[in-house]
Amino acid sequence: MVKALAFKGDKKSKKRKHHNAEAEDKLDPFTATGEHAGTTEDDDSWVSAEVPSDIAGPIIFALPTTPPTCIACDMNGKVFPSEIENIVEGDLATAEPHDVRQVWVANRVAGTEYISFKGHHGRYLGCDQFGILSATREAISAEESLLCIASKDTFGTFNIQTQRDKFFTIGEDNKSLEVRGDAEVVSFNTTLCIRMQARYKPRLKANKESKAREKIGRKELEDVVGRRLEDDEVKKLKKARRDGDYHEAILDVRVRGKHDKYS
Repeated sequence: MVKALAFKGDKKSKKRKHHNAEAEDKLDPFTATGEHAGTTEDDDSWVSAEVPSDIAGPIIFALPTTPPTCIACDMNGKVFPSEIENIVEGDLATAEPHDVRQVWVANRVAGTEYISFKGHHGRYLGCDQFGILSATREAISAEESLLCIASKDTFGTFNIQTQRDKFFTIGEDNKSLEVRGDAEVVSFNTTLCIRMQARYKPRLKANKESKAREKIGRKELEDVVGRRLEDDEVKKLKKARRDGDYHEAILDVRVRGKHDKYS
């Protein structure tokens, strides 16, 4: 289950020991308490997606506007640019959401390169034939299947393409900002930053899992082998645990111990 979103400035409430497990299972990604999340998956920090394969879980679309904004939607599915409050000196690479309406949950559309983005109200971000963005549908169709293309000019930024080969862009409507999906060419206005929770980024997740596998003490290793270990043997077993050939290494150390005993 996806952990509840946490925003800067929120007070951390104490967790109660007694809770209704059945009720928790019905919660969506925006209301889940996170009680079931493991400690290695408990990273609430926000990082920038660097390549399309990074994009997963809760994200925000940070737009190159002044002041910085991101794509948000209300309960009726109306899409609008929402000003980002949690940002350092206007740098989109530091943006974090402060409002659940700014957050979308990214998931791969099965068997394709496309990604769907689900809003806080349970409906998907889409773009119609006129380039109007909305989030009103509960099911994914071609209009809700979007392609995130890495920008050739700036690493870590993206252009969002619809299945009509048009791009998300920012513009003005009666002197107010609006987000549309009808740009025909890539430009500064179509290039945005995608911020995501660190625990969903594949490389960071792999590093955490690797460190978790490495965390084993000398006593635990000696209990498994059945004797006291030399320093080099402990290092060897820890490395094997990290690399994935732990059981083979345990057997090698056990066999060597037997040979040393009778030599």
